[in-house]
Amino acid sequence: MAPRPSRMFETLRSCGALARILPELDALWGVPQRADYHPEVDTGRHVMLVVDVAAEMGLSLAGRFSALMHDLGKARTPATTLPQHIGHEAATAPLVAGLCLRLRVPADCRELALLVARYHSDIHRGAELRPETALKLIERCDVFRRPERFEELLQACEADYRGRLGCGQRDYPQHRFWQRVAAAARAVDSAAIASRCRDPALIAEQIHAARANAIKEARQ
Repeated sequence: MAPRPSRMFETLRSCGALARILPELDALWGVPQRADYHPEVDTGRHVMLVVDVAAEMGLSLAGRFSALMHDLGKARTPATTLPQHIGHEAATAPLVAGLCLRLRVPADCRELALLVARYHSDIHRGAELRPETALKLIERCDVFRRPERFEELLQACEADYRGRLGCGQRDYPQHRFWQRVAAAARAVDSAAIASRCRDPALIAEQIHAARANAIKEARQ
């Protein structure tokens, strides 16, 4: 929760402690990324930029922890495919889950970190997704019951976007895009749809269709 968390992680790494406490994080240094997307290239350096931006943005502990964890899977990318990291999100989630279990990480931090790990790339390219795909994403993030957590997810993704060399002050329009999408889906009157539906077995399907249509209209 310090103003510049990277300082402590750099200190831990310099004396070998990071490799013992958080080997999954320590493994990111020396892992290259595409320079056209990440001018800083080194994944460890990227994560330090991200966690510092998260602090600058005033993110919660859960948000900062998620920023720290979001790219762990890049250390598992085969050398033959570097500097690309295809499917690193799927590789990151089990690493985050194992780390959280080992360190007894609080539930709110663990849950948000897993969501950010799995979906940050989809959040970044939200405008490219079909309305149906966008709806499935916000459903998986439980936006209808936990809107505040979805907002924390968006904040962590913004920190990831801005946590690149020379990008610290860039605008992140995807944040507003997903806020619009979530608001449109949540505005659908599910109770009214249920009351009009003659076949109870079709209620969920009709609500889903109405939400997808609302997202489509909001995007236009």
